[in-house]
Amino acid sequence: MQKLYVIGVGYKPLDNYSKGVIEKADFILTSGRIFELFNQTDSYQRVKEKVKVINNVDDTIEFIRSNYFKTDNIVLLASGDPLFYGIGKRAIEEFGKESVEIIPDLSSIQVAFAKIKESWEDAFLMSLHGGPDPSKRRHLLYDITDLPSLIKIHRKILILTDKKNNPSEIAKELVSSGFSGELRLYVCERLGYPDERIIMGSPHDIWGRDYSYPNLVIILNDSIDRVESPLKEGEIVFGLSEDELYHTAGLVTKDEVRAVVIHKLRLPKRGVFWDIGAGSGSISFESAGVSPFLKIYTIEKNIDQIQHIKNNLRKFFTKNIELVEGEAPEVLRNLPPPHRVFIGGSGGKIEEIVQFAANSLAQIIVINATKLETLYRSINSLKVLNYEVDVVQVSISKMKALGMGNFLSANNPVFVIRGIKQ
Repeated sequence: MQKLYVIGVGYKPLDNYSKGVIEKADFILTSGRIFELFNQTDSYQRVKEKVKVINNVDDTIEFIRSNYFKTDNIVLLASGDPLFYGIGKRAIEEFGKESVEIIPDLSSIQVAFAKIKESWEDAFLMSLHGGPDPSKRRHLLYDITDLPSLIKIHRKILILTDKKNNPSEIAKELVSSGFSGELRLYVCERLGYPDERIIMGSPHDIWGRDYSYPNLVIILNDSIDRVESPLKEGEIVFGLSEDELYHTAGLVTKDEVRAVVIHKLRLPKRGVFWDIGAGSGSISFESAGVSPFLKIYTIEKNIDQIQHIKNNLRKFFTKNIELVEGEAPEVLRNLPPPHRVFIGGSGGKIEEIVQFAANSLAQIIVINATKLETLYRSINSLKVLNYEVDVVQVSISKMKALGMGNFLSANNPVFVIRGIKQ
């Protein structure tokens, strides 16, 4: 049976099994970068006539497909562990598990963490490598702009880079997001090559320099180790209390109402969220904890409330919230289209705001109302625009002391209106 062997090279000498496979192969395929490593091995001199250098992945796969049934064994040399963001996955997809054997070397992650003497069982691994062809960049699970949110969650992050998403650009994103001294960055250049190098520094130190390729980046967030309690400011995922938020007395979405609103919004993991008439921004900050990769635009026109939002931004160090000062719907015109919209205050323009949000293709719109008139106007506005509407009334009573006992004190009821695009 024909066999495709995908062999990782680069970090340790080839074992006897790998040497035997290579020396029996009819073709040995490699990229120019891997060839630099392979031609230093003792096997190379014995098989150099069989080596074919192909730098394009699609061309490599096509060569294998064209010669697969003409020969018994083809060897494809890869870097490190071929199944760690490598060509091994593509080879299995193209030729099937029964026809492919993977022989891994150490992965770049193992080598990198060993070089900086840090364990990696608690590391978050991500790739910003979009592929070698700028015109055919692959879709990435995470973007460089996701790093500020990821850093708040993970103490250790390893990033596979490319020439576009390089160490300097990564450091630039971190600096522009307000990170500096609390982070240590390690740039691991050309691991496994004779000229490998490890550079350590803050984001400011790493930004603006040139680095040899290939490389990867490790980010260590030393500040996370100093978290003494899950209730530390800025570390809450869900359940902020009114007392933890800067706000004007009485002008904040109550805790229990906020929970209902977040549930009704059905927040996606990613996307765009408009919080209109945000007040102190309580819905925005709660949403940021629930969906740290959601881009949140917090819209408010009142000067005092804007100051509260700014204070809360400093307090919670929230990186996925952007304050937009001004009145809706006018200030919405330059924002990216939303997936979700919450309207906490409309300034009497509920129809215009709902119309604008609908025209911007919002999938779910949630509105809070305390007046019956606002309730009716909200329902009618959503129905006219072909939203399926549901309404709940949230009535909260809280225990308060009375003499030697306690009683339940009722808050004003709030209507939570939701429109889902049909």
